[in-house]
Amino acid sequence: MSQRKFSIITINYNNKEGLRKTIESVVGQSFRDFEYIIIDGGSTDGSIEVIKEYAGKVDYWVSEPDKGIYHAMNKGVLQAHGEYLNFMNSGDEFYNNGVLQEVAPSLDSDIVVGKIVHGTEVWGFHKEDITLMDLIRGTVLHQASFFRKELFDENRYDESYKIVSDWKFYIQTLIFNNATFRNIRSIVCRFVPGGVSETDAGTRDMERKRV
Repeated sequence: MSQRKFSIITINYNNKEGLRKTIESVVGQSFRDFEYIIIDGGSTDGSIEVIKEYAGKVDYWVSEPDKGIYHAMNKGVLQAHGEYLNFMNSGDEFYNNGVLQEVAPSLDSDIVVGKIVHGTEVWGFHKEDITLMDLIRGTVLHQASFFRKELFDENRYDESYKIVSDWKFYIQTLIFNNATFRNIRSIVCRFVPGGVSETDAGTRDMERKRV
């Protein structure tokens, strides 16, 4: 079978309603050249029943205990075979059904970054090229990013971090792998406010200093 353009990965733990919303936004995409992977951390709230409802549209799923968000994301990477990976985790959703169709022609860099809707605001970079200083000063949400699969041949998310491992991944791929970044105008996702990176600012700042 030929390689799919996208691997969409969703991780979930005890968030069945958020999971359903995310799944609907993925399987409803008009662009069909993607595989869909769900990594569940052993949910007990009915999430498994939600996944089974969509079993015919999910290429791979598993439900078992994991060691945290980045361990789960790494498990998803190991199952992915697409040209580009996107992490649309439980509770978040694609902005509309045409996102993948709109993004596909722009996949000419190692990491392609779009914009997000956060509450009533649109967040994202305002220039096409993203530099190391941009990454150090700002935050790039993985939900709006598309990663060339080969980047994960040498790198994984650092599971010793609870909050900023995705931020570290951007920086280390730029420094050590000379990864190319492209910022696009497309709004990729609706982001659910109130995640751990926002509510536990102390841990986030401490971990950033470690990086």
